[in-house]
This record gives sequence, structure tokens and C-alpha cells, in this order.
Amino acid sequence: MSVKELLRAIEDCRSEMIQLAAANSYTNLRVVETSSKLDQLLNKYYTLSAKK
Repeated sequence: MSVKELLRAIEDCRSEMIQLAAANSYTNLRVVETSSKLDQLLNKYYTLSAKK
């Protein structure tokens, strides 16, 4: 996955999490799972950025 694709995936996941959190509680399982996915994407991005 390229950095550009990764940044797009991060933005998509962030938007999804915000929409889910607005419609549900922050402790809703889907919100927590999406937040975890976002964390993984961000960690991958920071790892790739650190290698440059």
C-alpha cells in the first residue's frame, strides 16, 4: 500500500468513525472497532514515515 493510499484509508476510516460516533455512543462496538482500525492505519503510516 502506497503512502497516498494509506492516507486515503486513514481519512475514510476517520470519517466513518465520526459518523458512527455521532449516531451511537462512543462505547458502541462498531465505533470501538473502527477506532481500533484507525489506530492500526495510523501506526502503519507513522512506521512508513519514520523509514524515510
